[in-house]
Amino acid sequence: MNDHRMNGAGQTRKHNLLTMSFAEVEERLQEEGQDIVLVPLGSTEKHGAHIPLGTDSYVTMEVVERTAEIVDVMYTPLEPFGYSPHHMGRHLEGAGTITLAAETYRRIMNDVARSLIYHGFKKIIFVSHHGSNTKPIDEVMRALRYRTGAFIAFYKTPTEREASVVQDLFDNPPEETPGWHSSELETSCLMACGDGLVDMSRAVEDRAHAPAYMGEAFSKIDGTATVKFQGSENIWVPMEHHEYCDTAVIGNPFRATKEKGLAMFERMARHLADFVNEARNFEVEIKQSDYPERAYYEA
Repeated sequence: MNDHRMNGAGQTRKHNLLTMSFAEVEERLQEEGQDIVLVPLGSTEKHGAHIPLGTDSYVTMEVVERTAEIVDVMYTPLEPFGYSPHHMGRHLEGAGTITLAAETYRRIMNDVARSLIYHGFKKIIFVSHHGSNTKPIDEVMRALRYRTGAFIAFYKTPTEREASVVQDLFDNPPEETPGWHSSELETSCLMACGDGLVDMSRAVEDRAHAPAYMGEAFSKIDGTATVKFQGSENIWVPMEHHEYCDTAVIGNPFRATKEKGLAMFERMARHLADFVNEARNFEVEIKQSDYPERAYYEA
């Protein structure tokens, strides 16, 4: 999907900062409601053998680009690497995952946001389909708000345990964990956003389970960081993905269709667009926009 909204002069209305000149960005920031920007955060990590390592990146960008067309908002280029240490797989297995350490990931979020605020953006919305990208973010988002006064938010695309926006589109019953890793939602979305990205001959149906070393007293129903014990799910354990999911598939991808993926993208983009419109009404006062640390962090 490319920028194609036309302005009054019949010229293309651009949204991707990568395609815009500095003069175009400067002019756009003078327009009412254009001090808000989306920052897509992707991932390059092991998924099921039937969909690519970049699944979360593809979904993130499709939602962001669709949202930009709906609500006329600028966005940055995609950051293709995320926080995915648990997807690395066994040593020398060849899983292909590229992960950022938590501190590296936070530094990237900080540097991107501070750069944008420096230029006059007042509202930064990070967007990601990768659930684990939400794990290291609280302190950096708070630090950005406390230091600059900007509105800072993280929009996680609706899926997994918070999939109410698209819940009625699933055919998987709950026990097939339809919104989970490499399952119905992700497979449908990849069918919808690019030819040749899905190879269903490699697809399998699978479920999550507690790591084998924990024994039969523990169970696991999906990809959260918790395990169940005596009916309670209040125990967090740092697990590797391959310890609780043998194939990187949690659910049933065989119910996926391109049409379903298109409907899911439409819902997610509309939801994000509505949030952008609401955020445009927020009163925000920037108290510090300069970025003197932009070349070097002092110890």
